[in-house]
Amino acid sequence: MAEVYCVKCKAKREAVDTKKVTMKNGKPALEGKCPVCGTKVFRIGG
Repeated sequence: MAEVYCVKCKAKREAVDTKKVTMKNGKPALEGKCPVCGTKVFRIGG
């Protein structure tokens, strides 16, 4: 689990359903969902 900032909640949360992705420039990132509101969250850097 990764701590990410949810823009909708305006708070840091532990993301759920996270998966590692690679951005277009080749750098790693994490993608997941906010456990409270369900908004898609994104964190650059693996």
